[in-house]
Amino acid sequence: MGIFGRKNTDSTTAVATLPVDPALAALTGEYAIDPAHSSIGFTVRHAMVTNVRGGFAEHEGTLKLDGENPHASTASIDVTIASIDTGIADRDGHLRSGDFFDAEQFPLMTFRSTEAEQLGGDKYRITGDLTIKDVTKPLSIDLEFNGSATDPFGNERVGFEGSAEILRSDWGLTWNAALETGGVMVSDKVKLTFDISAIKAAA
Repeated sequence: MGIFGRKNTDSTTAVATLPVDPALAALTGEYAIDPAHSSIGFTVRHAMVTNVRGGFAEHEGTLKLDGENPHASTASIDVTIASIDTGIADRDGHLRSGDFFDAEQFPLMTFRSTEAEQLGGDKYRITGDLTIKDVTKPLSIDLEFNGSATDPFGNERVGFEGSAEILRSDWGLTWNAALETGGVMVSDKVKLTFDISAIKAAA
């Protein structure tokens, strides 16, 4: 059945009980996201002709995995807006300003999961509430489970990677500038990317 359970489409019945895979059951526990080996990034179209990529250097979060009842697994992530990095200091400063994220007034972007489902194989979808600038909207993230391992320091790790697309205007990020040739400076559509390594907490 995988790490996350299949969505229950019938509210009158419980999620089907399937034989528990011992390997998955062993993954049950709380995990802390390892920011040194994880990344949360984005891609946005600039001037209609190219892509700008960036990410957030500071983030933290937890995963609660339930191998015996995968549908009960959850995720919680906090991202520090001021840590945004596109490789250009002036651009990063503009993104932190009131034109975009207003990092001083709204220092965090948060995600809290509300539902998880298996799409097939190691592919999953986790849905939750994404909050930016005090605006909360639902977001679904398609994920792939990359497996589990014990690192050389004895840490039990799990890995996921995934992506989602949003319209930034849905969260009040509406700044733009018109181009003389038509179109706008920054696209409304933004692709989010997640590459997560998480360490299991001690029992």
